[in-house]
Amino acid sequence: MFAVIKTGGKQYRVAENDIIQVEKLPAEAGASVTLDEVLMVEDGGKVSVGAPFVSGAKVTAEVVEQARGPKIIVFKKKRRQNYRRKNGHRQDLTVLKITGISAA
Repeated sequence: MFAVIKTGGKQYRVAENDIIQVEKLPAEAGASVTLDEVLMVEDGGKVSVGAPFVSGAKVTAEVVEQARGPKIIVFKKKRRQNYRRKNGHRQDLTVLKITGISAA
């Protein structure tokens, strides 16, 4: 059984006991999170596709930790204009462990 969920503007294919990194969610480590924006659920060959979401389907997950992604260098330059800007960015992430998928 697997599901396709949407969180943080991205889509993830998840199954039970998967560990995924999503954009930061407001939850402490060890807390339980319910993701109800489920786009698709597959249960033993039976596929349910939502329009846009599957009604009554939920994915529960446990927050493993709040982490930060790798540093990304943002460099802008305009040639022959002596224009250079260098910035760094680290995205805040939440590490989730999928504990259950329920389809209506």
